[in-house]
Amino acid sequence: MLIPATILTGFLGSGKTTLLKRVLSEAHGQKIAVIENEFGEENIDNDILLLESKEQIIQMSNGCVCCTIREDLRTTLTELAEKRRKGELEFDRVVIETTGLADPGPVAQTFFMDDQIAESYLLDSILTLVDAKHAAQQLNDRQEARRQVGFADQIFISKSDLVSEDSLHALEHRLKHMNPRAPMKRVHFGEVGIADVFDLKGFNLNAKLDIDPDFLTEDAGHDHHDHEHGEHCDHPSHQGAGHDDHGHDHDHGHGHDDHDHGHGHHHHHDDDVKSFVFKSQKPFDPAKLEDFLGAIVNIYGPKMLRYKGVLYMKGTDKKVIFQGVHQLMGSDLGPAWGAGEEKNNKMVFIGIDLPRDIFLQGLEQCLV
Repeated sequence: MLIPATILTGFLGSGKTTLLKRVLSEAHGQKIAVIENEFGEENIDNDILLLESKEQIIQMSNGCVCCTIREDLRTTLTELAEKRRKGELEFDRVVIETTGLADPGPVAQTFFMDDQIAESYLLDSILTLVDAKHAAQQLNDRQEARRQVGFADQIFISKSDLVSEDSLHALEHRLKHMNPRAPMKRVHFGEVGIADVFDLKGFNLNAKLDIDPDFLTEDAGHDHHDHEHGEHCDHPSHQGAGHDDHGHDHDHGHGHDDHDHGHGHHHHHDDDVKSFVFKSQKPFDPAKLEDFLGAIVNIYGPKMLRYKGVLYMKGTDKKVIFQGVHQLMGSDLGPAWGAGEEKNNKMVFIGIDLPRDIFLQGLEQCLV
């Protein structure tokens, strides 16, 4: 049996520690190993984890799990699995808490690139905690925060009681454009039921592709707000540029009002983390598709955060499921298409400044 692993990431101050504490102390009968990787931030977590030590929580302060010390995560995971095999440690699953500004990509890749790790662990999902009160500013100022949203399989919005319903809607709308496949939940003080946290199967090659349905209908409506701003406002949070606390209303001289598409949402953020969907009723030519995907992953892999598809392929009556993280891509045969089921392709790509037209036109050319 593989050991399920969850990566917990999130903005500084978003309540990861609270969430972790709850997960560790709730009586769910599971023994959890927590791997922490804070870089010398105030490590308040020590106190919690020591208190829990009777629960056989293992605490490691062995530096951070980002590229520079990627080896440490491997070593730690390998050691834990080894001790578990020998019966020296008892645990059912692993939670890796990344520092507030870590990129979850390399952490996720460790589970696929390393045979030894892949033989012991199954990466279940990446959870991202977003602090509603500071989100607008953090998303504007920090690409790491935007990347964490793009990587997520599940987004928890904390501190939602501290902001107005309007700014919450605007935030949810913005997050949905970055990542339409991660369900969002508003949570209070990190209080999340254990069922919302574990066994989400975000990395399973399963035959369903959940993309927020509002995103799809809206996408058809007005071409996904690709409003070019002319001067691509690389906005750091323009405090004092005439906007209220909720991040509304900073019209930075575009000479046109790109705020309102008939549904009152504010699209002044042309975030670099974006998503787009490809759909078609025609089947793919397998050889062409493989060549094309190989080529784009080669070129854009570092900027491709998460991508997934349920594909209709010539030559098989089964669904083909594919997904990837950065340059790592995998596919699998799923169940057969149902008798009355409409065969079609549906893919979602989430990444940083990906050239949407190149992707969509290229995919179009791979159709039979």
